[in-house]
Amino acid sequence: MSDTVVATGPVAEAVIGSLSPSRASDFKTCPLLYRFRAIDRLPEAPSPAAARGTVVHAVLEQLYDLPSGGRTLAAATNLVEPAWQHLLAEEPALGTLFADDAEGAALSGWLDSARDLVASYFDLEDPAALEPAAREELVEAVVDGLRLRGYVDRLDISPAGDMRVVDYKTGTIPREAFEAKALFQMKFYALVLWRTRSVVPRQLKLIYLADRDTLTYSPDADELVRFERTLKAIWAAIARATEKGDFRPSPSRLCDWCDHQARCPSFGGTPPPFPADALAILNRDRREVTPQVVEPEL
Repeated sequence: MSDTVVATGPVAEAVIGSLSPSRASDFKTCPLLYRFRAIDRLPEAPSPAAARGTVVHAVLEQLYDLPSGGRTLAAATNLVEPAWQHLLAEEPALGTLFADDAEGAALSGWLDSARDLVASYFDLEDPAALEPAAREELVEAVVDGLRLRGYVDRLDISPAGDMRVVDYKTGTIPREAFEAKALFQMKFYALVLWRTRSVVPRQLKLIYLADRDTLTYSPDADELVRFERTLKAIWAAIARATEKGDFRPSPSRLCDWCDHQARCPSFGGTPPPFPADALAILNRDRREVTPQVVEPEL
Protein backbone atom coordinates (compact mmCIF):
# COMPACT_ATOMS: atom_id res chain seq x y z
CA MET A 1 0.00 0.00 0.00
CA SER A 2 1.37 3.40 -0.94
CA ASP A 3 2.28 5.72 1.92
CA THR A 4 1.26 8.74 -0.18
CA VAL A 5 -2.46 7.92 -0.07
CA VAL A 6 -4.23 9.80 2.70
CA ALA A 7 -7.94 9.49 3.50
CA THR A 8 -9.84 12.68 4.23
CA GLY A 9 -13.14 13.18 5.98
CA PRO A 10 -16.17 14.90 4.51
CA VAL A 11 -15.97 18.67 4.06
CA ALA A 12 -18.65 21.30 3.70
CA GLU A 13 -18.94 22.01 0.00
CA ALA A 14 -21.53 22.59 -2.67
CA VAL A 15 -23.08 19.35 -3.89
CA ILE A 16 -23.08 19.08 -7.68
CA GLY A 17 -24.67 15.66 -7.86
CA SER A 18 -25.58 12.47 -6.03
CA LEU A 19 -24.72 8.90 -6.86
CA SER A 20 -25.62 5.57 -5.28
CA PRO A 21 -24.16 2.17 -6.14
CA SER A 22 -27.45 1.07 -7.73
CA ARG A 23 -27.76 4.09 -9.96
CA ALA A 24 -24.09 4.02 -10.94
CA SER A 25 -24.50 0.38 -11.90
CA ASP A 26 -27.64 1.22 -13.89
CA PHE A 27 -25.76 3.83 -15.92
CA LYS A 28 -22.91 1.42 -16.61
CA THR A 29 -25.43 -1.21 -17.75
CA CYS A 30 -27.67 1.06 -19.83
CA PRO A 31 -27.78 4.88 -19.73
CA LEU A 32 -31.46 4.87 -20.72
CA LEU A 33 -32.32 2.53 -17.86
CA TYR A 34 -30.58 4.99 -15.54
CA ARG A 35 -32.71 7.80 -16.94
CA PHE A 36 -35.95 5.83 -16.51
CA ARG A 37 -35.13 5.01 -12.89
CA ALA A 38 -33.26 8.09 -11.64
CA ILE A 39 -34.78 10.95 -13.67
CA ASP A 40 -38.19 9.85 -14.92
CA ARG A 41 -38.60 7.60 -11.86
CA LEU A 42 -40.96 5.35 -13.73
CA PRO A 43 -42.73 2.67 -11.72
CA GLU A 44 -41.72 -0.93 -12.22
CA ALA A 45 -43.97 -3.93 -11.81
CA PRO A 46 -43.61 -5.72 -8.49
CA SER A 47 -42.08 -9.17 -8.67
CA PRO A 48 -42.11 -12.11 -6.26
CA ALA A 49 -38.30 -12.28 -6.31
CA ALA A 50 -37.86 -8.60 -5.42
CA ALA A 51 -40.51 -8.74 -2.67
CA ARG A 52 -38.95 -11.90 -1.24
CA GLY A 53 -35.56 -10.20 -1.16
CA THR A 54 -37.01 -7.27 0.77
CA VAL A 55 -38.67 -9.60 3.27
CA VAL A 56 -35.52 -11.65 3.83
CA HIS A 57 -33.43 -8.51 4.32
CA ALA A 58 -35.94 -7.25 6.89
CA VAL A 59 -35.84 -10.55 8.77
CA LEU A 60 -32.03 -10.59 8.91
CA GLU A 61 -32.05 -7.01 10.17
CA GLN A 62 -34.67 -7.73 12.85
CA LEU A 63 -32.91 -10.92 13.91
CA TYR A 64 -30.20 -8.84 15.56
CA ASP A 65 -32.77 -6.99 17.64
CA LEU A 66 -33.08 -10.22 19.62
CA PRO A 67 -30.65 -11.12 22.41
CA SER A 68 -27.86 -13.38 21.19
CA GLY A 69 -29.37 -16.47 22.79
CA GLY A 70 -32.67 -15.84 21.05
CA ARG A 71 -31.24 -15.66 17.53
CA THR A 72 -32.38 -19.13 16.56
CA LEU A 73 -33.56 -20.49 13.25
CA ALA A 74 -37.08 -20.89 14.65
CA ALA A 75 -37.14 -17.27 15.81
CA ALA A 76 -35.89 -16.07 12.45
CA THR A 77 -38.39 -18.03 10.37
CA ASN A 78 -41.18 -16.80 12.66
CA LEU A 79 -40.29 -13.26 11.55
CA VAL A 80 -40.98 -13.96 7.87
CA GLU A 81 -44.75 -13.62 7.75
CA PRO A 82 -44.87 -10.47 9.95
CA ALA A 83 -42.19 -8.92 7.72
CA TRP A 84 -44.33 -9.67 4.67
CA GLN A 85 -47.42 -8.15 6.30
CA HIS A 86 -45.45 -5.02 7.20
CA LEU A 87 -44.13 -4.70 3.64
CA LEU A 88 -47.62 -5.21 2.23
CA ALA A 89 -48.99 -2.46 4.48
CA GLU A 90 -46.27 -0.10 3.23
CA GLU A 91 -46.66 -1.11 -0.42
CA PRO A 92 -50.25 -2.29 -1.05
CA ALA A 93 -49.49 -2.76 -4.76
CA LEU A 94 -47.61 -5.92 -3.81
CA GLY A 95 -50.98 -7.48 -3.11
CA THR A 96 -51.38 -7.96 -6.86
CA LEU A 97 -48.64 -10.60 -6.76
CA PHE A 98 -51.08 -13.07 -5.24
CA ALA A 99 -54.40 -11.56 -6.33
CA ASP A 100 -55.42 -14.74 -8.16
CA ASP A 101 -54.32 -17.02 -5.34
CA ALA A 102 -57.78 -17.78 -3.99
CA GLU A 103 -56.69 -20.77 -1.91
CA GLY A 104 -53.46 -19.19 -0.72
CA ALA A 105 -51.22 -21.94 -2.08
CA ALA A 106 -48.99 -19.59 -4.08
CA LEU A 107 -48.52 -17.21 -1.14
CA SER A 108 -47.81 -20.11 1.20
CA GLY A 109 -45.18 -21.50 -1.16
CA TRP A 110 -43.64 -18.05 -1.58
CA LEU A 111 -43.41 -17.57 2.19
CA ASP A 112 -41.81 -21.00 2.49
CA SER A 113 -39.22 -19.99 -0.12
CA ALA A 114 -38.40 -16.91 1.97
CA ARG A 115 -38.03 -19.11 5.06
CA ASP A 116 -35.68 -21.40 3.12
CA LEU A 117 -33.44 -18.43 2.31
CA VAL A 118 -33.44 -17.38 5.96
CA ALA A 119 -32.52 -20.95 6.92
CA SER A 120 -29.63 -20.80 4.45
CA TYR A 121 -28.22 -17.88 6.38
CA PHE A 122 -27.77 -20.08 9.45
CA ASP A 123 -25.58 -22.42 7.40
CA LEU A 124 -23.19 -19.54 6.68
CA GLU A 125 -23.00 -17.57 9.93
CA ASP A 126 -23.86 -17.99 13.59
CA PRO A 127 -25.86 -14.88 14.48
CA ALA A 128 -25.54 -15.67 18.20
CA ALA A 129 -21.79 -15.05 17.90
CA LEU A 130 -22.09 -11.68 16.16
CA GLU A 131 -22.85 -8.20 17.44
CA PRO A 132 -23.13 -5.89 14.42
CA ALA A 133 -22.06 -2.28 14.85
CA ALA A 134 -24.80 -1.17 12.46
CA ARG A 135 -27.58 -2.55 10.30
CA GLU A 136 -29.25 -0.86 7.34
CA GLU A 137 -26.80 1.96 7.89
CA LEU A 138 -26.86 5.05 5.68
CA VAL A 139 -23.30 5.87 4.65
CA GLU A 140 -22.62 9.13 2.86
CA ALA A 141 -19.69 11.27 1.81
CA VAL A 142 -19.19 14.28 -0.45
CA VAL A 143 -16.12 14.04 -2.66
CA ASP A 144 -15.29 17.04 -4.86
CA GLY A 145 -18.96 18.03 -4.80
CA LEU A 146 -20.28 14.55 -5.63
CA ARG A 147 -22.44 13.04 -2.90
CA LEU A 148 -21.90 9.28 -2.60
CA ARG A 149 -24.55 7.53 -0.55
CA GLY A 150 -25.99 4.12 0.07
CA TYR A 151 -27.34 1.74 2.69
CA VAL A 152 -25.11 -1.00 4.12
CA ASP A 153 -26.90 -4.20 5.17
CA ARG A 154 -24.52 -4.81 8.05
CA LEU A 155 -21.33 -3.33 9.43
CA ASP A 156 -19.16 -5.33 11.82
CA ILE A 157 -16.36 -3.68 13.79
CA SER A 158 -13.83 -5.73 15.77
CA PRO A 159 -12.43 -4.64 19.14
CA ALA A 160 -9.27 -3.65 17.24
CA GLY A 161 -11.29 -1.35 14.98
CA ASP A 162 -11.24 -3.52 11.84
CA MET A 163 -14.36 -3.10 9.71
CA ARG A 164 -16.25 -5.73 7.74
CA VAL A 165 -19.00 -4.69 5.32
CA VAL A 166 -21.64 -7.38 4.82
CA ASP A 167 -24.32 -7.52 2.14
CA TYR A 168 -27.04 -10.16 1.84
CA LYS A 169 -27.99 -11.44 -1.61
CA THR A 170 -30.99 -13.67 -2.21
CA GLY A 171 -29.68 -14.77 -5.62
CA THR A 172 -26.83 -17.08 -6.56
CA ILE A 173 -23.13 -16.33 -6.46
CA PRO A 174 -21.79 -14.98 -9.78
CA ARG A 175 -19.34 -16.86 -11.90
CA GLU A 176 -15.74 -15.68 -11.60
CA ALA A 177 -15.95 -13.56 -14.77
CA PHE A 178 -18.71 -11.46 -13.17
CA GLU A 179 -17.27 -11.04 -9.67
CA ALA A 180 -16.12 -7.48 -10.44
CA LYS A 181 -19.69 -6.42 -11.17
CA ALA A 182 -20.85 -8.00 -7.92
CA LEU A 183 -18.13 -6.22 -5.94
CA PHE A 184 -18.85 -2.79 -7.46
CA GLN A 185 -21.48 -2.02 -4.80
CA MET A 186 -19.20 -3.17 -1.99
CA LYS A 187 -16.25 -1.09 -3.17
CA PHE A 188 -18.62 1.88 -3.26
CA TYR A 189 -19.45 1.33 0.42
CA ALA A 190 -15.78 0.78 1.26
CA LEU A 191 -14.84 4.08 -0.37
CA VAL A 192 -17.50 6.03 1.53
CA LEU A 193 -16.54 4.44 4.83
CA TRP A 194 -12.88 5.21 4.21
CA ARG A 195 -13.63 8.83 3.33
CA THR A 196 -15.80 9.30 6.42
CA ARG A 197 -13.93 7.20 9.00
CA SER A 198 -10.36 7.22 7.64
CA VAL A 199 -10.29 3.43 7.88
CA VAL A 200 -10.24 1.07 4.90
CA PRO A 201 -12.61 -1.85 5.61
CA ARG A 202 -10.64 -5.02 6.24
CA GLN A 203 -13.17 -7.21 4.42
CA LEU A 204 -16.12 -6.91 2.04
CA LYS A 205 -18.43 -9.90 2.34
CA LEU A 206 -21.30 -10.85 0.05
CA ILE A 207 -23.56 -13.60 1.41
CA TYR A 208 -25.44 -15.49 -1.32
CA LEU A 209 -28.34 -17.26 0.32
CA ALA A 210 -29.73 -19.12 -2.70
CA ASP A 211 -26.73 -21.41 -2.95
CA ARG A 212 -25.27 -20.98 0.55
CA ASP A 213 -22.04 -19.39 -0.55
CA THR A 214 -20.01 -16.25 0.13
CA LEU A 215 -17.73 -13.93 -1.79
CA THR A 216 -15.13 -11.96 0.16
CA TYR A 217 -12.67 -9.29 -0.86
CA SER A 218 -10.10 -7.11 0.89
CA PRO A 219 -9.64 -3.66 -0.70
CA ASP A 220 -6.73 -1.28 -0.19
CA ALA A 221 -6.49 2.50 -0.26
CA ASP A 222 -4.79 2.72 -3.66
CA GLU A 223 -7.58 0.67 -5.20
CA LEU A 224 -10.23 2.85 -3.59
CA VAL A 225 -8.58 5.98 -5.00
CA ARG A 226 -8.83 4.45 -8.48
CA PHE A 227 -12.43 3.46 -7.82
CA GLU A 228 -13.20 7.02 -6.74
CA ARG A 229 -11.90 8.25 -10.10
CA THR A 230 -14.21 5.75 -11.81
CA LEU A 231 -17.23 7.11 -9.93
CA LYS A 232 -16.30 10.68 -10.83
CA ALA A 233 -16.05 9.66 -14.47
CA ILE A 234 -19.47 7.99 -14.31
CA TRP A 235 -20.98 11.14 -12.80
CA ALA A 236 -19.32 13.32 -15.46
CA ALA A 237 -20.89 11.14 -18.15
CA ILE A 238 -24.28 11.35 -16.41
CA ALA A 239 -24.00 15.15 -16.18
CA ARG A 240 -23.15 15.44 -19.89
CA ALA A 241 -26.06 13.20 -20.84
CA THR A 242 -28.38 15.19 -18.59
CA GLU A 243 -27.34 18.53 -20.08
CA LYS A 244 -28.03 17.18 -23.56
CA GLY A 245 -31.09 15.16 -22.58
CA ASP A 246 -29.44 12.26 -24.35
CA PHE A 247 -29.51 8.89 -22.57
CA ARG A 248 -29.07 6.12 -25.09
CA PRO A 249 -30.05 2.48 -24.70
CA SER A 250 -27.41 -0.20 -24.47
CA PRO A 251 -29.12 -3.41 -25.62
CA SER A 252 -28.03 -6.69 -24.05
CA ARG A 253 -29.52 -9.96 -22.88
CA LEU A 254 -30.56 -8.12 -19.72
CA CYS A 255 -33.23 -6.37 -21.80
CA ASP A 256 -35.37 -9.50 -21.39
CA TRP A 257 -35.74 -8.57 -17.72
CA CYS A 258 -36.45 -4.86 -18.25
CA ASP A 259 -39.84 -3.32 -17.47
CA HIS A 260 -39.32 -0.46 -19.90
CA GLN A 261 -39.18 -2.12 -23.31
CA ALA A 262 -42.36 -0.33 -24.44
CA ARG A 263 -40.57 3.03 -23.98
CA CYS A 264 -37.20 1.93 -25.35
CA PRO A 265 -36.14 2.89 -28.91
CA SER A 266 -34.35 -0.45 -29.22
CA PHE A 267 -37.79 -2.06 -29.12
CA GLY A 268 -39.63 0.53 -31.18
CA GLY A 269 -40.73 2.60 -28.20
CA THR A 270 -40.48 6.30 -27.39
CA PRO A 271 -39.23 7.64 -24.04
CA PRO A 272 -41.37 10.26 -22.28
CA PRO A 273 -40.43 13.95 -22.73
CA PHE A 274 -37.18 14.75 -20.97
CA PRO A 275 -37.82 16.65 -17.71
CA ALA A 276 -36.63 20.25 -17.73
CA ASP A 277 -35.51 19.98 -14.10
CA ALA A 278 -33.57 16.75 -14.57
CA LEU A 279 -30.53 17.82 -12.53
CA ALA A 280 -32.73 18.92 -9.63
CA ILE A 281 -34.50 15.55 -9.72
CA LEU A 282 -31.17 13.74 -9.49
CA ASN A 283 -30.25 15.68 -6.35
CA ARG A 284 -33.47 15.11 -4.43
CA ASP A 285 -32.78 13.21 -1.26
CA ARG A 286 -34.68 9.95 -1.16
CA ARG A 287 -34.10 6.34 -0.27
CA GLU A 288 -34.08 4.13 -3.30
CA VAL A 289 -35.85 0.81 -3.52
CA THR A 290 -34.21 -0.98 -6.41
CA PRO A 291 -35.82 -4.15 -7.73
CA GLN A 292 -33.69 -7.21 -7.10
CA VAL A 293 -33.77 -8.44 -10.65
CA VAL A 294 -32.91 -12.07 -11.24
CA GLU A 295 -30.47 -11.77 -14.11
CA PRO A 296 -29.54 -14.52 -16.58
CA GLU A 297 -26.15 -16.16 -16.60
CA LEU A 298 -24.03 -14.55 -19.32
